[in-house]
Amino acid sequence: MDLGLTGHGVIVTGASKGLGRSAARALAAEGANVLAVARTESSLKDLAAEQFPGTIHPFVCDMRDRQQVGSLAEVAVERLGRLDVVVNNAGIAPAADFLEMDMSLFDEVMEMNVASIALLSQAAARQFIKAGRGGRIINVVSISGILGKATLAAYSASKGAAIQLTKALAAEWARHDIQVNAIAPGAFATEAQSYVTGNPDVLAKRVRKIPARRMAEPTEIGPLMCFLASPAAKFVSGAIYVIDGGETAKL
Repeated sequence: MDLGLTGHGVIVTGASKGLGRSAARALAAEGANVLAVARTESSLKDLAAEQFPGTIHPFVCDMRDRQQVGSLAEVAVERLGRLDVVVNNAGIAPAADFLEMDMSLFDEVMEMNVASIALLSQAAARQFIKAGRGGRIINVVSISGILGKATLAAYSASKGAAIQLTKALAAEWARHDIQVNAIAPGAFATEAQSYVTGNPDVLAKRVRKIPARRMAEPTEIGPLMCFLASPAAKFVSGAIYVIDGGETAKL
């Protein structure tokens, strides 16, 4: 199925590894030109070398720097020629007992996981409206923003906030033909989960909580990401797509 993404300009944040890397590769494979954003230049260059020449454009940015984040939409237009899609994937998930957590860490999580999404979405929407073609914003959230998780209070709160931001912006920007949706992953076998995947006993305990009895591969986010980025999803907005092997569906 041709999703009509050929030549579209896409920003993917947190693209150097994990789900962001998989998203960037999947979108590039569909013909999109991707501004792959992260802090690690070497990993971005490796990603660009994996794909068809010229489809992935590395760009170093610290998502905690509001000035840098606010300029990303303009950078995408300059480098890609147009901007059609933003994938807000960058985020952090520090584990801590909340009774002992320093509130500066809480603030850092909110800055990275909520404020950067809001700022980039605002800048992108202005570009979408200026170009007159509409656009799509896809926020990568988490099932922890739906159910909450012990030792991840700040992360859970930030992802819950990102879910509500998704819905509010979808309602506000629909008249501009801007669709805003979110993907809420469950357990994916990314580098961030190496402690789980590298310990058979821990892995067995983790997958027992998942009806599918396995963790997802990072590539499994690609098809849904590409659909939501495409013109095929023009009437889909304000939706939260859970991809967790049935984990949040059970009691």
